[in-house]
Amino acid sequence: MKNKYFDIHAPVFWPSVALIVLFIGVTLWVGEPMALVFTDMKTFITDKTGWLFIIAVNTFIIFCFFLGFSKYGAIRLGGKEAQPEFSTGAWFAMLFSAGMGIGLLFWGVAEPVYHYAVPPYGDAFTLEAGERAMNLTFLHWGFHAWAIYAVVGLSLAFFTYNRKLPLTIRSVFYPLLGERMNGWMGNVIDVLAVLATLFGLATSLGLGVQQVSGGLFYLFGIPNTVTVQVLLITGITLIATISVISGIDKGVKFLSQWNVRIAAILLIFVLIVGPTLFIFRSFVQNMGNYLTSIIEVSTWTEAYRDNGWQGDWTVFYWAWWISWSPFVGMFIARVSRGRTIQEFIFGVLLVPTLLTFLWLTALGGSAIFLDMQEGLASGSHVLSETITEDVSLALFVFLENFPFSGIGSIIGILLVTSFFVTSSDSGSLVIDSITAGGKLDAPVGQRVFWATTEGAVAAVLLIGGGLTALQTAAITTGLPFLVILVVMCYSLQKGLQQEYARLSQYDKELDRKSYEKRLSDVIMKKLEKEKKS
Repeated sequence: MKNKYFDIHAPVFWPSVALIVLFIGVTLWVGEPMALVFTDMKTFITDKTGWLFIIAVNTFIIFCFFLGFSKYGAIRLGGKEAQPEFSTGAWFAMLFSAGMGIGLLFWGVAEPVYHYAVPPYGDAFTLEAGERAMNLTFLHWGFHAWAIYAVVGLSLAFFTYNRKLPLTIRSVFYPLLGERMNGWMGNVIDVLAVLATLFGLATSLGLGVQQVSGGLFYLFGIPNTVTVQVLLITGITLIATISVISGIDKGVKFLSQWNVRIAAILLIFVLIVGPTLFIFRSFVQNMGNYLTSIIEVSTWTEAYRDNGWQGDWTVFYWAWWISWSPFVGMFIARVSRGRTIQEFIFGVLLVPTLLTFLWLTALGGSAIFLDMQEGLASGSHVLSETITEDVSLALFVFLENFPFSGIGSIIGILLVTSFFVTSSDSGSLVIDSITAGGKLDAPVGQRVFWATTEGAVAAVLLIGGGLTALQTAAITTGLPFLVILVVMCYSLQKGLQQEYARLSQYDKELDRKSYEKRLSDVIMKKLEKEKKS
């Protein structure tokens, strides 16, 4: 169907819309009891399939490093003559903003402090609890998360730019499905990608709005209620819609760069006025702990100590990143033309991860340090207790310990809002592309529709169960897409193998033609010499 406002691929668009409307309708109709339904669903999935998430995500990171160091690393996305569309700095800014934005602001202080105050095992408020808290937080936000994004982003970029296929998830499976990817199997894959992306985004937007609402309550006493949160979603979604209309080169690129600049100001502020020496020393130590224990912590499944902690944290994160992967992966693919596979892999894995670790150490590590100092001085842990009681207040309670805390908190609110807009408009462009059959420039009306839908789903999840509902949405949509990602790795490897063989044959042909030309030149020179003599 194509008109002035919409240009859709009907077999993907309409089933996606129908399932989303059904979800919204059922949640609103059931009402308050839906919170219990979300809790039961989340517990069932994490208990029965948590081990599967852990195996798969570890496989993704191994696969990424294999590609980065393999013979395929020299293949350039877009062909040998392709050049990067964006500068390296702008590329990193967009990677970071799209991949982690709201989540890092929400959990950057809250998660380390929570693991320190309510550890999965061992005593709370100890030095060991503090080290373990940072290690677990690094696990959730480190190489594993970015490996998921890298698999999807590289797959999409390769098949779009090198094989000239539409920028949509089904294209990745061309080596396995061939032309059948245009049939019902391809439609099912794209519908699952739309649902995963939408609910993954809704999870992040819901967390972001909870934090904005918490900040407004903390600073100005505005009630932190679901009604206020829904009103905030409405207002911020309107701003996101304006950015969506502007497109990737204006709205998204502009906001991404400013997000990183403002976040950098906040980070530098904490580095200067916070426990500076502790931050840099603990950054080195946290990195060492993470790298030396990465196999142990990333394969821990609570087999001998099952208290439900992993389902609430590690499995939720893996499902959240997987549900985000169509959105972030497609966005990364759109901005990565001209990069080699090796440059892509290590650019996506290393740079955002190191920046993330510095952020977590500066904010989360400093919060643990402050709480330890408070515990030694007075025997109380007001900071950590306040945060564990309401994690949405974490950033603002933390900034209260520094000069100009009011200004810092206002910057925090603006930054969360800006990341909200960036995630929403980036996600809208991605979902828009999938439901338009891979087209990159669908009509504005279609972009507005998806930006509005994302906000609506986030609002419904908050009404239907708050944080638990957000986590359940990510896990439920992440599970089926996990299977798709595993098959995607095989399909990508098969496609790269074919591309490498084609390029090798092309190089041989060039070498043969070059040899024949040189031989011809030698013969001609010899004949001319004999003719003269």
